[in-house]
Amino acid sequence: MRITRRGWLGALLAGALGAATAFGAPAGARAQDITVFAAASLKDALDSINTQWQADAKHKATISYAASSALAKQIEAGAPADVFISADLDWMKYLADRKLIKPETQATLLGNRIVLVAPKESTVQLTIAPNFELAKALGDGHLAMADVKAVPAGKYGQAALEKLGVWASVQGKIAQAENVRATLALVSRGEAPLGIVYQTDAAADSGVKVIGTFPADSHPPILYPVAVLASSDKPEAQAFVDYLKSPAARPLFEKQGFTVVAQ
Repeated sequence: MRITRRGWLGALLAGALGAATAFGAPAGARAQDITVFAAASLKDALDSINTQWQADAKHKATISYAASSALAKQIEAGAPADVFISADLDWMKYLADRKLIKPETQATLLGNRIVLVAPKESTVQLTIAPNFELAKALGDGHLAMADVKAVPAGKYGQAALEKLGVWASVQGKIAQAENVRATLALVSRGEAPLGIVYQTDAAADSGVKVIGTFPADSHPPILYPVAVLASSDKPEAQAFVDYLKSPAARPLFEKQGFTVVAQ
């Protein structure tokens, strides 16, 4: 059965959790408006950039946020979108291998770090280092992480814990969430004593505090690629990508703690 555009956008909206939300398409949306699928960790920055782009270019992006893995699978299944921004290179390659992006439009946009967070009232103190006592700090609680098999933040987190020699001790204590913002919410609400999220997510939630930052060499580089999708015929899609790489967007990304890679 063929899924309609309305059905896909409705499914995205219904499935969003907390910060993984989407702008509703305005009534009578103009032809030059575009749809962007973006990693959940980008929400605060892209919300601000979209508002600014609308004022500067008189166009608007309808942005749907979720895990990069979920968005890539939806694109593969035919979900209508114009631009994809992933939280890792793997899911962009997944689409590129299936000829679902315009390869000449792909660019590496941003960098990030992963951190260990706790609820703001927590008294936990840890130094992230080889064989650090993460399991002891968790006690009877769980470590909140994004899905370690598919979601970039979860994959980065597992890689770091394995490199540091502590994965085996906490593997049975993982509380997995569907994306990094849902992971953050578990810690912010006090449902998990510790969690692994991007430093940009931690900065966006006053309900958590950073316990430590994982060494950059403990996991693959955290990079956010962007590309126009092969199915898009809107010139505004490339214009939006260009705007993301422009000096106008840079301070809004940096305000949220991202490292800007593309110029």
